[in-house]
Amino acid sequence: MLRFEHIEFLWGLALIPLMVVVFFMLRRWKKKALANLGNAYTVKKMMPEVSFGRQGLKFVFFVLAYAALVLGAANPQIGTKIEEAKRSGSDLMILLDVSNSMLAGDLAPNRLENAKRAISQLIDNLHNDRIGIIIFAGEAYVQLPITTDYSAAKLFLNNITTDIVPTQGTAIGAAIDMGMKSFNFVNGTSKAMILMTDGENHEDDAVSAAKRASAKDVAIHVIGVGSEEGAPVPIYKNGKPVSFHTDEAGKTVVSKLNEQMCKEISEAGDGVYVRASNANSGLNIVMDQVNKMQKKTYDSKAFKNYEDRFQFFLGLSLLLLLLEFFISNRKNLKLSELNLFEVR
Repeated sequence: MLRFEHIEFLWGLALIPLMVVVFFMLRRWKKKALANLGNAYTVKKMMPEVSFGRQGLKFVFFVLAYAALVLGAANPQIGTKIEEAKRSGSDLMILLDVSNSMLAGDLAPNRLENAKRAISQLIDNLHNDRIGIIIFAGEAYVQLPITTDYSAAKLFLNNITTDIVPTQGTAIGAAIDMGMKSFNFVNGTSKAMILMTDGENHEDDAVSAAKRASAKDVAIHVIGVGSEEGAPVPIYKNGKPVSFHTDEAGKTVVSKLNEQMCKEISEAGDGVYVRASNANSGLNIVMDQVNKMQKKTYDSKAFKNYEDRFQFFLGLSLLLLLLEFFISNRKNLKLSELNLFEVR
């Protein structure tokens, strides 16, 4: 199997047609300039040592040398060996609360950004475990299906805001049920969910959903994001806070962490509960529990070892350049005087 390590260098081959055009334009210009000097036969007699044919040969060698140099720089590689690589790990589903209350600033810079930063650190510490992301407020949505593509996970994570879910609320039970539907129970891997929420404005029966998950050996670990003292929920306009949410009486709403609800969900889901703070996200405790889970083989892929072949093309380029250098533009007068087919 052939591939190029630096395939972008192959764009250099696009210069070859331009070189050819420029060469023929120069050659045409030279012919016109010589024609202006007089009769073509007479002009050639005046320059007996000049070889017009060798100029074309030198150009051909130069173009071939350039093409070989570009191919060498792109480093063609040939697959030589196939290996089977098996991965063992667990499936993790992150359930992230994106309700408006997650904009409260009792965790810096706010609850949501604090949670996203913690998830990003979690992704950095993963190796063979697969990860997925579900976001929820009044409804739940799969933001990222289960994957080992950690770069994609970070990309999706960075784009999460409270505006991404149109219906406000805190439908934790719906998020847990959606997480269960997202898992592949056929492959037999160990599974867990990490719920990050302030638990406020809880709407559905999250405890029953956690019990259903635990019955299928899926642990629900909960990280409470917020504080018992709480903080007002800002209203943003054009990316800047302009005021705070108020109740019907016009008083500023203070959002507080519903720690009791978070604990009940973790107990029903046979998981652990940790309260996040500015100094500690709590994910290290949760990951200790995840690492204790039995790792099972979930994937097998074929990988190819490749050997570089740039040396051949660079050597060919050097050889062609040497040939081009040693080809003279002048004729060998002694050889040109020989006429083996002349009848005397």
